[in-house]
Amino acid sequence: MQEASSLPKACVPFLRWPGGKRWAARKIVPLIRQALAEGGTYYEPFLGGGAVFFSLLPVRAVLGDVNEELVTTYRVVRDKHEAVVARMRGLRVSKKAYKKERRAKPRTTLSKTVRFLYLNRTAFAGIYRLNQEGEFNVPYGGRKRTPSVLWERDLLERAASVLKNGVTLRVSDFEKTMKKAGKGDVVYCDPTYSVAHDNNGFLRYNECIFSWSDQKRLARVAKAAARRGATVLVSNAHHNSLRTLYEDARALTLRRQSCVSAEVKGRREVTEYLFILNRGNGAKKTKRDLIRRP
Repeated sequence: MQEASSLPKACVPFLRWPGGKRWAARKIVPLIRQALAEGGTYYEPFLGGGAVFFSLLPVRAVLGDVNEELVTTYRVVRDKHEAVVARMRGLRVSKKAYKKERRAKPRTTLSKTVRFLYLNRTAFAGIYRLNQEGEFNVPYGGRKRTPSVLWERDLLERAASVLKNGVTLRVSDFEKTMKKAGKGDVVYCDPTYSVAHDNNGFLRYNECIFSWSDQKRLARVAKAAARRGATVLVSNAHHNSLRTLYEDARALTLRRQSCVSAEVKGRREVTEYLFILNRGNGAKKTKRDLIRRP
């Protein structure tokens, strides 16, 4: 574990991401630092806005996500943040301009990144949502939402400097990202899930659904990584079905105010689980674990 005096200062994430963990990073990061061995690797297979990563700033990290546009954006920000800012400064912020950008189909990685960041900073609540045709369909967020914060606060420049050192970015399913995590490593998983627990199940913010079978697969992969010696932390819905799925893990309850509603009076306190698995708990073999999978 690194000495506190040697730890770099946290970096502000450049993306606003639904379900992001900015609010919980101050609670999660100390747990990760305590478990991450010197020379160990930090894994984050559901990258999203990367709030925990940017707060932790590990020496070595493997960051993954199934969202190709998202990972491309991280790569281009890492390599060409000045070109991104130059292009974004020329974009107007209005409902008409937003709709035009939403319809656009850029071909180059730079153009795709500029569009991705523009929509992220001008769409309602920063929501990333695609319809069944894979088209971005979030409404305009209003004039108060603007990408100017990205260069006014040097968010892209700071993120680029962090991403250039010891960080691997990959477009990947969580299972592939986690498969090499072992002794001394820490994995933080933040799958997309509903905190309302209605009949819609656990939804991703893209055209795919993070189903209950995905939840079971994540639990199995997390337990396997813990048996290899890694410490695995999983944020998830505060629901009995999830607690049963991680029945041997240490379970913490985190509380926050919901920020989805545009009206303050419409917001409410919500609770989420943080499961912690390591060789001391949550890594027991079950009959299902022992069944050879095809």
